[in-house]
Amino acid sequence: MRKAIKENIKRKLYAESMGRCMNPSCEKELFLTNGDIVEKAHIIPHSDTADNSFENLILLCPSCHTDFDKNSAFTEEEVRMWKCERQKQVSQIFAQKFDTFEKLEEFVKPLLKENKTIYENYYLKDKRKLWEKFEEKLLINNQKIKCLLSRNRDLFQKHPNECFSNLAIIDQLILHIHEFESTRGDDEKIRSVLFPEEVNSIFGLEAYLEGMLPSVESLECLISKLQNEDKFIEIALGIEDPFLIYKEQGEYVQLFLSDSPRIRQMYFSYHCLKRVGVRLESLNFALKYLDNNHIAFKIENCQNLSNVIVKGKPFKFIYEYCLSNAELISLTPKKGLIIINLHNWNGGGCISNEAYQQAEIMDVTLLTMDDFYGYVQNLK
Repeated sequence: MRKAIKENIKRKLYAESMGRCMNPSCEKELFLTNGDIVEKAHIIPHSDTADNSFENLILLCPSCHTDFDKNSAFTEEEVRMWKCERQKQVSQIFAQKFDTFEKLEEFVKPLLKENKTIYENYYLKDKRKLWEKFEEKLLINNQKIKCLLSRNRDLFQKHPNECFSNLAIIDQLILHIHEFESTRGDDEKIRSVLFPEEVNSIFGLEAYLEGMLPSVESLECLISKLQNEDKFIEIALGIEDPFLIYKEQGEYVQLFLSDSPRIRQMYFSYHCLKRVGVRLESLNFALKYLDNNHIAFKIENCQNLSNVIVKGKPFKFIYEYCLSNAELISLTPKKGLIIINLHNWNGGGCISNEAYQQAEIMDVTLLTMDDFYGYVQNLK
């Protein structure tokens, strides 16, 4: 009795085929909406060797399989070369080198989106038979994704600490694809490398909320770049889940500022990674206090988020461990400006006595966060 082809061999064959007949003169689609027409052909006849290895198997459409087996239209050497030719073809099409992440995203995002739809509709809904059928499509898409990502690793944000590195997430995805291709299901082997959910965030498919990146300056830079490309719409701060809205390929996109993988990637792609001056979480906390107490505020300029107008008065938020006289002078504040130090870890010590004295000369007001609460309540 003929032995069954091992599942891991089948999976490698599906990935290799890219969903099309391996005959380069045919390349007929093997996986159709109403079912598949894929046939597994032995290059050297099974009756001669009982060889079910990956190297001795190839996926063909029924016509090409018949021409090879029954009509001797192709030699064993020709068919074996088809495997090499498909590998070269895949490298040419799906191992392209892009100069921007945006161009890479155009190719990868639809593949990830299709995989996500298959996973949610069949695996999560426990439709086992349909999931097994559509796994073949996942294998093909994964092969394309792996080629594209491996060739364009330099387009991803990276950090020495892997917890803050999008490149580390992409490398984990590539490992997951390798393992998914070679293993069957959880009943046979529990996979050690799961699909990293942050990938969907990096490519803008689904938010992965894990906390805001600290630099207000990076966010201001991103807004400036988006404005230059006529993509920026608005930003909402002072709320529980702050976000910005921008245009992408003619559609409006809501990007939560705590969607860290996506924000990191956009900062990297737009060259907006800046040193932390004012911490975004602290700034949002102060603005949220205003909003919660029904004290209206307005951001003067989206490229300078730390400057706001509250009840007609100009406010500027800074973040200094201890505001010194020299640092105050370097701000070149206008007369009447109210400066609030968001850094409140050392209480009243976050503003030096010399700075208070200089503030009187400049006719500006300096406030700690504790002073800020009472000051804005008096503005009601």
